[in-house]
Amino acid sequence: MLTEAETRLLGVLMMVIMLGMGASLTFKDFAIALRKPQGVLVGMLCQYGIMPFLAFSLAKVLGLPPAMAIGLILMGCMPGGTTSNIFAYFSKGTLSLSILMTMSSTLVAIVMVPLTLGLYSSGIEGQWLIPRSNLVQVLAVLLVPTLIGLSLRKLNANIGAVIELVGAVLGVFVILFLLVSWVPRNWQLLLDTGPAIYTGAIGLGLIGFALGYGLSRLFRQDARRARTIALETGIQNGPLAVLIVLLSFPGPEQQQVLLIPVLYSLFIVLTSSAITVWFRRLTTREELSRDQSKLGSVVAAR
Repeated sequence: MLTEAETRLLGVLMMVIMLGMGASLTFKDFAIALRKPQGVLVGMLCQYGIMPFLAFSLAKVLGLPPAMAIGLILMGCMPGGTTSNIFAYFSKGTLSLSILMTMSSTLVAIVMVPLTLGLYSSGIEGQWLIPRSNLVQVLAVLLVPTLIGLSLRKLNANIGAVIELVGAVLGVFVILFLLVSWVPRNWQLLLDTGPAIYTGAIGLGLIGFALGYGLSRLFRQDARRARTIALETGIQNGPLAVLIVLLSFPGPEQQQVLLIPVLYSLFIVLTSSAITVWFRRLTTREELSRDQSKLGSVVAAR
């Protein structure tokens, strides 16, 4: 499904993306997050509470074959991706919260991904154990560039800003790379894929947006932060799931497990773009309403 050259390129691009994510953070950001951790904690609950359960439920309701079900569950267990940071920025969300959520979910992924994946995959027929060493290896390789980026930002803010921009752009490029290189080569596979598989791949993100927003509001996050958490919840790290599958399933079953993570990665760009336009309009409307309210107060005071 992916050539060896594409797999290696994907690994390198992921490291550069994580380097950029690290360069977008400062130690002061962590201090601020620790003083007001509610948003990050709600986000973590969405990431590792809602999404794995949602993926498992969709797999059961849609009656997906075991290999496809594992692909969907793995996708639901992934931490957030840097793509969500880009969409949070364009939606006028709380960018610092989005970045901290991505960073936090990636840091705890070494523990939470094997835990949630093991819990939900046990209900799927067959032997689908992904070696913990594979997960730790991939996540450790991603975390090291993140820490390097964080250090570079501290040493030189200008270098950090450039690396941050490169990493953010590559986050979208990886998805577009999969789109351009993979889709034409697998066009017949896409035509033969049933509607249940498309429903799972697309529905995971869409329902994740809704549940992330709803839970955030339930925990009294303001609308702007809730929209940020919604994006962070619905946008999982698809390229990371692809790498884990390529490492863990070398046999013919690899193609079946890989299908949903690849489809998810392709469609999440489209659905996130539509959601981002909607969120941006809502935020702009709220800003205009606040400005008019302040202007009215000034006029009344005179």
